[in-house]
Amino acid sequence: MTQHQDLLPRTQPKSSGRFLVPMLTSGFVVLVLLALGFWQLDRMEAKQRLIASVSGRVSEPAVPLPAAGQWTGINKPADDFLKVTVSGSLLNDRETYLFMLYTPAGERDPTPGYAVITPLQRDDGSVVLVNRGFVPDSKRDPANRPQSLNTERVTITGLLRLPESRSWFNADDAPAKRLFYTRDPKAMAKAVGLEQVAPFVIDADATAVAGGWPKGGNTVISFSDNHLQYAITWFTLALAVFGLFVIWYRQNRSKPQPDNDE
Repeated sequence: MTQHQDLLPRTQPKSSGRFLVPMLTSGFVVLVLLALGFWQLDRMEAKQRLIASVSGRVSEPAVPLPAAGQWTGINKPADDFLKVTVSGSLLNDRETYLFMLYTPAGERDPTPGYAVITPLQRDDGSVVLVNRGFVPDSKRDPANRPQSLNTERVTITGLLRLPESRSWFNADDAPAKRLFYTRDPKAMAKAVGLEQVAPFVIDADATAVAGGWPKGGNTVISFSDNHLQYAITWFTLALAVFGLFVIWYRQNRSKPQPDNDE
């Protein structure tokens, strides 16, 4: 009887040492998930400040566009969507076209077409690109909208827009055809032989133009704000990992530990 008992694995009292690695691993994962959750909350606050700031700039009275000597300093998020006025002559023979989707008032389905980007030369000789508004493909050719080719001095009110970052989802630009898929004032200017232009674009407001085309006032002011949902997701995952560890610990803490020393 004693010999058979020696052949059976003996057990030791439960030891907390075998729980150390799972506990540390679970704790690390929980801390990482919590950090991600609080990071999303910080981003949510920053995004809400940005939205409030843009809303304030858009609702303020327009200010004259700064002199060309100050343009290099216009590159901060606080400059985007600034409402400005600019006066000069439109260089209609140097239009470029930026692909866009336009949703007419009262409709839900967007219409593909182009934003007409026309250089405007100010009295001091400086040039700024103006997004005059949307035209369908049938109106992209200036010959199909001759009334829009204003040759008189004009004053345009609109929103200052910084260049867009090119993404993998954007189609390749076709400078030879003056077609663009990213708001890139430098590339647009180069396509029509202009070297010195403002490093931004002015989106014209909805003031009607002769002939009805282009249709301005199409600036999309929309910011995704899903950070609270992301934060809740990270916090939920942290709670789940903690809960799973507690369940596992309760199920295993009373189990005997084999004695492997003999």
